[in-house]
Amino acid sequence: MIDSLKRIVKAVGLPRLTIVLFLVALLVIGYVNRLPIPMLLSNSLVRVGMNGIMVLAMVPSVQSGAGLNFGLPIGIIAGLIGMLVVMEFKIGGFLGLAIALLIACVLGVASGYVYGLILNRVRGQEMMIGTYAGFSIVSAMCMFWILAPFKNPEMIWVISGKGLRTTLPVSDSLTQILDKSWEFPIFGIKVPTGLLLTFALACVLLGVFNQTKLGISMRMAGANPAFAMSCGINVDKMRILGTVLSIALGAMGMVIYCQSLGLVQLYRAPLMMAFPAVAAVLIGGASARKATVWNAVLGTVLFQTLLTIALPVTRSVIEGDISEVAKTIISNGMILYALTRKEGDG
Repeated sequence: MIDSLKRIVKAVGLPRLTIVLFLVALLVIGYVNRLPIPMLLSNSLVRVGMNGIMVLAMVPSVQSGAGLNFGLPIGIIAGLIGMLVVMEFKIGGFLGLAIALLIACVLGVASGYVYGLILNRVRGQEMMIGTYAGFSIVSAMCMFWILAPFKNPEMIWVISGKGLRTTLPVSDSLTQILDKSWEFPIFGIKVPTGLLLTFALACVLLGVFNQTKLGISMRMAGANPAFAMSCGINVDKMRILGTVLSIALGAMGMVIYCQSLGLVQLYRAPLMMAFPAVAAVLIGGASARKATVWNAVLGTVLFQTLLTIALPVTRSVIEGDISEVAKTIISNGMILYALTRKEGDG
């Protein structure tokens, strides 16, 4: 019995097992305090789907040897531009979503290539440089949002007649279009089938790519650059490939996020969005040098469920709203834990 428990702990990992037990305890406390548990679980599923692809974006970056992609805001900006173009021309429905994803992907690939070239010049400091690069692009785009030549009166400031507003509502025909596709209830829990299937499709495609010759070369270059070079693999190109995939996934993930949220948030809003994605993939068992699709899926489920359930339960126990404080402690605490542990621990 003890040996079986040890094998389970070793397979799942003590941190993840602790989080699962903590979630179970939170659900029990929430039930005792008469919180709407089905609604909380429904919101958890939505948050998993809307954040999943941005967490998945961390995987190719780590696999290629470029480390955790703290420069994710570069891709997020590309996704925002895709959404804004669709909103400017009032293109709704699945056509609008497809066009936004296409624009986001193209811009993500282009910006990811440039970003990959930069990372190749700063080996060993990718995560620090990525953080500064993400902060810089968000700050620079604050000026662009003011000067951007958008004319849709629903998007620009009313008084000046130019410049984009801080928060823009997505059109009704585009809002939650994936969430509501094939949605069905089960035991009072609403399952956003279309949203979850989109996340699952992204996971499958990345998993299939990892099994191709190019994907294996990329992972080999990240795991052992010297051996990869001896096999004739261009390590620099593989690092750029991983960065391009990461930024492009982040861009398309932002489009999925916006349609699910129903809002496009500009200016300083994307500044810290890389940190929850990093925390999620780390909580799923990844490290700065090793990550899999499974780590992204497990981490997204655990992290988003923890945030969704923990905050209302905490509010029901403690007077006052400490949601943002708790979110900051949880996300940054997980990053700190994962980056300071030894390779192969936990």
